[in-house]
Amino acid sequence: MNTRAANRYAKALIELASQTGLEDAIQKDMGTIFETLQSNKELQNVLNSPIIKISDKKAIVDKIFEGKVNPFTIKLFGLLAENKRMDLLQSISGQYNVLYNDKKGIVKAIVTSAVPLDDNMKTKVLAKAKELVGSKTIILENKIDPSLIGGFVLRVGDVQVDASITTQLKKLKRDMIEN
Repeated sequence: MNTRAANRYAKALIELASQTGLEDAIQKDMGTIFETLQSNKELQNVLNSPIIKISDKKAIVDKIFEGKVNPFTIKLFGLLAENKRMDLLQSISGQYNVLYNDKKGIVKAIVTSAVPLDDNMKTKVLAKAKELVGSKTIILENKIDPSLIGGFVLRVGDVQVDASITTQLKKLKRDMIEN
């Protein structure tokens, strides 16, 4: 959920983190928070629940992330609780990472393959991704989809390169039907 309010909080947070020299540390924290919330539906439900008191939500979040995040990030929890916006935590953490990557010139490339990529293939895919977007830093995420049979599908921003066996077979079938 990418709300305007979450975007405003994320922009303010990255600005403040930049001024205090904590940009990288906060980025790490936001990644941890995002992954934790993404993988825990119960925690998401607690933060989104109108029934649970804000003070209880803050206490839960403080306890979960105690010792795992920067004190600066803990202050964010307090601000969100004060403004009754704990439900925005996941969106803020996700949006912070987007803003951080934009600022640092980092592009996320998602490669979907039938099997996990070995180091040699990762190097080739990274080279292709750099060719598509220029000299930016690329973070490569490998997703597994056995239905591809072989090859890969590379997505970098709005650009997609489909070198999967499944797609090649579909094209061959279409060509055979047309002829």
